[in-house]
Amino acid sequence: MARTATRIQHRGEIASDWDRGGSGLSAEAAEFADAVLRGLAQQPRSIPSRFLYDETGSALFEDITRLEEYYPTRTETALLRTHGAEIAHCAGAIETLVEFGSGSSRKTRLLIEALRDLRTYVPIDVSESFLAAAAERLERDHAGLTVRPVVGDFTKARDLNGIGAERPLGFFSGSTIGNLTHDEAVAFLDNTARLLGPGSAFLVGVDLEKSLDILLPAYDDARGVTAAFSLNLLSRINRELGGDFDTRRFAHRALYNGRAGRIEIYLESLASQTVELLGERFDFAKGERIHTENSHKYSIGGFQALARRAGWLPMRVWTDADGLFSLHLLRRP
Repeated sequence: MARTATRIQHRGEIASDWDRGGSGLSAEAAEFADAVLRGLAQQPRSIPSRFLYDETGSALFEDITRLEEYYPTRTETALLRTHGAEIAHCAGAIETLVEFGSGSSRKTRLLIEALRDLRTYVPIDVSESFLAAAAERLERDHAGLTVRPVVGDFTKARDLNGIGAERPLGFFSGSTIGNLTHDEAVAFLDNTARLLGPGSAFLVGVDLEKSLDILLPAYDDARGVTAAFSLNLLSRINRELGGDFDTRRFAHRALYNGRAGRIEIYLESLASQTVELLGERFDFAKGERIHTENSHKYSIGGFQALARRAGWLPMRVWTDADGLFSLHLLRRP
């Protein structure tokens, strides 16, 4: 493995050259290649979760949100439907809604309908096709609403492409903040505060701590949709980077790390095997894993403390009767 790691370090230098057009790959493809090569070379192996969401992955995740086992989407939707008017009242006269990682924007409709003064909706997402379809539907269904999509990684957003956010409300739904480490979550919340500006509000969906008999099936459903979502990462590597992963020889694994308070997602090799990718060879032992995603679970007080570290003031929180999920309204002083 030491030899492979040394070669990958060199390959990482080549990957950084791709951003300057040396390989003919786009900057986005070069970033993906660099992350995969570096991630497979290190121990333990790991690929950032944002690369799960290509067009196919985004569509599969939408399928996941409709599963019986996957409680976050239906619980958050119910909270928005029940408390939307109250949330809008507490947020104030909002003219611009900025959503981070919007996907298909299905839940956002409920918030848009509750925000009576809303003029502009700015969804930020890596999937251009999802953004285009959502923008078309929302402008058709909401007269007077202007939709200004921003294609990109919401964790790296530094501006809104010249869009002036008047009296903004940020929206970060679906417990996606749980995919970030605590330090990453603080950095994200701090960046959104700068992006939205002083006096802005932020509505954040946060998954709560709960028993494993509810938690684990949500990340390893009986129909195997979540497994297909995970394995699509290997298929994407094959499609876009010329890899030769045999997805039949890897399996989706969802484990709970009680000490860290999070679900951890892995792709596990089912046999000793070698994979080739961009001129490199990676040897996998049977049972060796690639870490792809975390999903942290919070107490209400734990998340509020995290928000304060990033300079946000907790205002209100809404939860369901079973205490599965929460919506937090934050204010930037």
